[in-house]
Formats: sequence, C-alpha cells, structure tokens
Amino acid sequence: MKKQAGFTLIELIMVIVILGVLSAFALPRFADFGTQARVASIEALSGAIKSAANISHAQQLADGSTYGTDVTLEGQAVTMVNSYPTANSAGIAEAAQINIAAGGDYSATTGGATGGSSITFSLQSNCQVEYTSATAGTSDNDGTIASTPEVTVTTSGC
Repeated sequence: MKKQAGFTLIELIMVIVILGVLSAFALPRFADFGTQARVASIEALSGAIKSAANISHAQQLADGSTYGTDVTLEGQAVTMVNSYPTANSAGIAEAAQINIAAGGDYSATTGGATGGSSITFSLQSNCQVEYTSATAGTSDNDGTIASTPEVTVTTSGC
C-alpha cells in the first residue's frame, strides 16, 4: 500500500488566503517607516545640537575665556557669541559635527554670527530643527546672557 505525503489543494489555498489577509493589514504599517525614520533623525539632531551647545558653553567656562572667544572641541574651532555657539556652519554645525556639505545628511540655511541669529537644518520642508543663538543683555559678548540658545523641532512634514 502506497502512502502519499503532502498538502491538499484546500490546505494550500487556505494558507495563501491567510497570508493575503495578514499582508493587507501589515503592509501599511511597514510602508510608514520612512516617516518614523525622518522624525527620529530630526529629534536625534535636536539632542545633538542641545548637547553641543552646552558642551561648548562648558568648555568656554572651563577655559576662563571671554564670552566671544572661540573654543576648540576635538581639534575644531567653534565660533562663539554670548558664551554659546554661533548660529552658522562655523558655530553650532561645527560643534555638533553636522554634515551640511553638498550631498550631506542635512541641508542648512546660512544663519548668522550675532546673538539671536538662527540656522535651520532640514531633511525636507517642515521636517527641521532651528537653532537660535544666545542673546546678551545689552550688546553681544558684554558678559550678560539675556536668553540661552533655543532649539525648535518641526516634524509636521516628515
């Protein structure tokens, strides 16, 4: 007597139907990972900017330098205003080691070297981090800080 092994046609069809139903529910969840990845990248950049600003500030205090004196972090000069990094590529972008060169990780606006200037790092429109440099009481680097740097995250367009 011969014994046959294998699946019947009904069993195979049921497996295909079950896989089809599962993929119909699972596929939209997997398709949205790009948005989540961009949001995570922007939030991580925000944390890196905050940390770099505080480390630069601490380095300037440890050096005993005046408020506008550049600091050196990991062999790189970081421009400062009001005891925090400036809002440009030589300031916060250098301190946080953000790759804004052509083909880099993020695009950036020009920013500025004075207190209260802003620079925006973007992955795409409305998926960005804005850094606004510290402001002084009366004039830049006068020894007073009216406001510390601000970091604003926008993820509505990620």
